[in-house]
Amino acid sequence: MEGFGDIFPIIIIGLIVIAVAILFTFIPVMLWISALAAGVRVSIFTLVGMRLRRVVPSRVINPLIKAHKAGLDVTTNQLESHFLAGGNVDRVVNALIAAQRANIELSFERCAAIDLAGRDVLEAVQMSVNPKVIETPFIAGISMDGIEVKAKARITVRANIDRLVGGAGEDTVIARVGEGVVSTIGSSEAHTKVLENPDSISHNVLNRGLDAGTAFEILSIDIADVDIGKNIGAILQTDQAEADKNIAQAKAEERRAMAVAQEQEMVAKVQEMRAKVVEAEADVPKALAEALRSGNMGVMDYMNYKNIDADTDMRDSIGKLTETDNEEEDNK
Repeated sequence: MEGFGDIFPIIIIGLIVIAVAILFTFIPVMLWISALAAGVRVSIFTLVGMRLRRVVPSRVINPLIKAHKAGLDVTTNQLESHFLAGGNVDRVVNALIAAQRANIELSFERCAAIDLAGRDVLEAVQMSVNPKVIETPFIAGISMDGIEVKAKARITVRANIDRLVGGAGEDTVIARVGEGVVSTIGSSEAHTKVLENPDSISHNVLNRGLDAGTAFEILSIDIADVDIGKNIGAILQTDQAEADKNIAQAKAEERRAMAVAQEQEMVAKVQEMRAKVVEAEADVPKALAEALRSGNMGVMDYMNYKNIDADTDMRDSIGKLTETDNEEEDNK
């Protein structure tokens, strides 16, 4: 019993130390003291309730202290509910403080909605104070004279707090500006007019109201650079001429093939006619023999026929020799 009495105080001290460690671990006493020192009245049971609701007390109390020092009317329940919804409490408080310093009307509910929508609300407030410049890539358009004109624009935008939730982003603004630049260049009669007055592009595009439905307000559109590209009209005409030439060649080849086929048909017809002539000539001796047998033709008649035939052959031979001599003289 005496030994137990000696170690009993040690056990009591150990239990007290363990209890204090558990207390400081589960209950953020130092955070509670910091809140009281900053003038923020937070019950110790509220901090315990945050632990039970699986809310990190420092993620709520520290932004609450910051908001209180800035003079914002924000409650613990608002910050805790935003944390439970998956929002960034510290970023929302920073955005509210920045909006208050810049005299921008922004409520906690709208700020929390913007944050829960996935947008950086602090960056939006900063962009409302300090506008952002968006630079587009080179946008190519074709003027009426067929010359390609490339323009690069700088868009100065300011965040529109009221349209941040549900408003289109930077890609939409760039696409609309590009469409306006292409339309303006395409309506120009000559590319020289675009080069002379590049500000006409920015004026025409800016008057279209391209920021409708977006999360930004377009302040100005400036043309940073203008370059000349290819002669698209000449290229298209060249391609069209090449296509027309190919079509004409195809039609000519078709006509040539038809002519060759017709020529072959005529050659076949000539051969057919010659065959008929030979066949008819073969009937001549038969007819002569039949005439001699029937008495319709005498011997003297036959001799006269042979003389006429020989005379005809001789004349043909003389005619061929004369044509040959004439050709030789022409060649000399």
